[in-house]
Amino acid sequence: MTLNPFSNLTLRGIASVWLRNFLVWRKLLVPSLVFNVAEPLITLVALGYGLGLLVGRVESNGSALPYIVFLASGSVCMSAMNSASFEALFSGYSRLGPQKTWEGILNAPVSLEEIVAAEILWAGFKALFTGAAILLVARLLGLAETAQLLLVWPLLLLVGICFAAMAMVFTVMAKSYDFFNYYLTLFLTPMMFLSGVYFPRSQLPEAIQGAVALLPLSAAVDLIRPIFLGLAPETPMRSVALLLGYALLALALAQHLVRRRFGVT
Repeated sequence: MTLNPFSNLTLRGIASVWLRNFLVWRKLLVPSLVFNVAEPLITLVALGYGLGLLVGRVESNGSALPYIVFLASGSVCMSAMNSASFEALFSGYSRLGPQKTWEGILNAPVSLEEIVAAEILWAGFKALFTGAAILLVARLLGLAETAQLLLVWPLLLLVGICFAAMAMVFTVMAKSYDFFNYYLTLFLTPMMFLSGVYFPRSQLPEAIQGAVALLPLSAAVDLIRPIFLGLAPETPMRSVALLLGYALLALALAQHLVRRRFGVT
């Protein structure tokens, strides 16, 4: 396993694969928008306005927030996570396996490492697109009034790249779509409920709060929710370092596994 995930990478190779995915996605923009945006918006409105009437206000970042505002700021992070993960898992595997798109791309002067990196970058873009749409709706609903929301965009890209890289590890190991049930059920779903999206992490038992704080979705929430509220994150460097660390380790592992899958030494 190489210690340098950036070996054998060129900007031209990554850009060509990214552009190919973009041109295909452009033809499917409307159904993609519905899939990636409609579901989190329905959840936000249903839980925010429905459950929010029962919950009332929630303590977060030193102030009491209406529950729908608390949920909206967490939903942006969750939507970016889900969009990047599903793109890297299901769409990525379709191009790797059934459609054999990766094999076709390898006939061009593009390496396996560049394909993996481009797929991760593309999934990160999808996360940015989805998260930005949720931010726009939150702004229209009056849930986010701060001009600092533009600062969230590069963070959404980082969050998307992080989760896409981790998902890509499972994609290059998969023999069928059913394999992804392990990742979704045993990792993404528990993290979604533990990382402060639906309720403050301070409500968890103290024994697990420290471990939960190390999860990538927790880092995303710690970065984005304060900015959503017009505040500064308490530990921005720590959160960014966590996301970058997960992304780089997963990228290196995915590159190693894909070379083994294709029999490349």
